[in-house]
Amino acid sequence: MKIRIKFLKQGSMKFIGHLDMMRYFQKVMRRAGVDIRYSEGFSPHQIMSFAAPLGVGITSSGEYFDIEVLSTDSSVVMVDRINQVMPEEIRVLNYRRLDDSDKNAMSLVAAADYTLTFRQGYEPKDLNEFFRDLDTFYHQPEIRIVKKTKRGHKDMDLKPLIYRLDRHGDAVFLQVSTGSTDNIKPELVMETFYESRHEIYPKFAFQIHREEVYGQKDGTGALIPLEEFGEDIE
Repeated sequence: MKIRIKFLKQGSMKFIGHLDMMRYFQKVMRRAGVDIRYSEGFSPHQIMSFAAPLGVGITSSGEYFDIEVLSTDSSVVMVDRINQVMPEEIRVLNYRRLDDSDKNAMSLVAAADYTLTFRQGYEPKDLNEFFRDLDTFYHQPEIRIVKKTKRGHKDMDLKPLIYRLDRHGDAVFLQVSTGSTDNIKPELVMETFYESRHEIYPKFAFQIHREEVYGQKDGTGALIPLEEFGEDIE
């Protein structure tokens, strides 16, 4: 049986990197008594796949990974069982069954939402002017950048890969393309914006929080949260 788990990551746990998070959840599965399926062969390992690696220093309320289990209790029982063996800064939010034909979370990822909040001391002198410039920046016909790739540098238009960019209170909200093909980091968008204002992007200006990760629904191309591909176990 395929299971998709959604969790949040906050507080000091934001400093734990992706590989360490994978090892952490492998231990959690054992401590929580999850009847997880192991691969076959000389060196069996838990069948576990994460949706989209989260950068160090970024918090999130929309992280996902998939596992396969041999047996399971209800979603409510499993969420409680797993949370009992974890610190408060990491919480499982749901535990949902997938159809056998469903793609794994990693291959589904198409977009992600981010909220960027100014750290103390990094707020612009004129917040309203900042957001007016941000709106003008986003509504350009195109946003040309030179992006570093494994093969060197690539000239590209960033605009089609930014699905939303607007103001939420005193914070910046972003929805960007995410995944193996076009993976756009919020830092890249903001660095490009600061350059358009002839300013140097201060790397630690924002606390970045990932709100949600989306996949595309077959046949429609609509973006839906990865959790909605599954259903609760009663």
